[in-house]
This record gives sequence, structure tokens and C-alpha cells, in this order.
Amino acid sequence: MRVNGKRVTELGVVVEDGDRVEVDGEVVQLPGEHTYLLLNKPVGVVTTMRDPQRRSSVGDLVARPGVFPVGRLDYATGGALLLTDDGDLAHCLLHPRFGVEKTYRVAIAGRLSAEDTHRLSRGVTLSEFRAAAAKVRVVAARRDGSVIDVTIHEGRNRQVRRMFEALGHRVLALTRMRFGPLKLGTLPPGRFRELTARERTALERHRRPPA
Repeated sequence: MRVNGKRVTELGVVVEDGDRVEVDGEVVQLPGEHTYLLLNKPVGVVTTMRDPQRRSSVGDLVARPGVFPVGRLDYATGGALLLTDDGDLAHCLLHPRFGVEKTYRVAIAGRLSAEDTHRLSRGVTLSEFRAAAAKVRVVAARRDGSVIDVTIHEGRNRQVRRMFEALGHRVLALTRMRFGPLKLGTLPPGRFRELTARERTALERHRRPPA
């Protein structure tokens, strides 16, 4: 048994609220305490806990009872995915009213022009809706391809891919780098970690509408 990473060798150790308790390498959850995990979803994994078609799913990567993915990343998109058993918070994070920002790193064929950047920052009209204005940062630009960070607060199906396709650019790779206050950082694909206390506090700000 370990408490906050230190092995317990004596009986009668007092555990306080916020302490991390591990038994045989597994974190012990106190009654009523929610689980919050950040997964780096690999490309080629479906965003479900189980897949009837027997494809690889996030449930194969995260063996924690009761948790579920908050939102979706499509099969060909990797990156930051929150999993939790906190249904109330998940509802708030996904509700359009809250406008939780998501940042994607997009590799495209061709060079992003100044006009393309302007259109993204003003909003791109798609077949069923007009995508809201996006924040755009060019990471790298070459004649045969570009890498761009795009921040949006919507979450419609394949939205980022469709925005670039509407501009005439094929998306070569797409990774979500940030979901709200949660940053992917150096977390390797297929691995997950528990949120820090600071990250959980930051998420709590989305639980209710701003005053």
C-alpha cells in the first residue's frame, strides 16, 4: 500500500481528503469520488467503450469501471480525450452554451494562403451550417504542405476536416492537442493519466453557466 507515492509500513496511518491511495498498484477511489482521466487516443481507435464490430476501442485502453468518453474523436483523429464517470460535468462540457474550446493540430496538403486564414478566422460556410470563427496559428508552411493549430468552440461531426476541405485542402493528419483546460503535452498515444488537482479545479468552472 502507498499513500501519496510513499510505501506504508505501519498500521494506523491517517488518510486525508485529497490523498492518493494505491493498493497493489491500483488507485483506490473513495465512495462518491469521481474519476477523471486524460487519454491520448490513437488514430484507428473508435471512441466507444465497446465496439460491436470488434474494432479497437478506448475501452480496450482504459480499464476503469464506469468511465465513458466525453464527446468523440473520429476514427482517423487522435489526441486529447477526457474520460469520466461524472455525467453532470460531461453534459456541461459538451453543451454548446458553454463554448468549451478545443485546439487541433492539422497537417494539410498545400500551403495555407492569407485568404484561407482570413476565411477560417471569419467562419467557413459548410453544407449544413456555418462554422463559427476559429483561431488560427500557422506552425509550419511549405509549398507541398502546412501544419496549423486551429481552435474552435464547436464540436460538430468532422468539423475541422470539413472546414479545410471547403477551402480546397486535404487533411493529412489531425490531432486534438487541447480540450478546454486539458493539454495533451507529452502523453504518448494509447496512454492515459489522471487529471491533476489544478486540472480538476479548472474543469469545475464549466459545471454551471457563468453568472
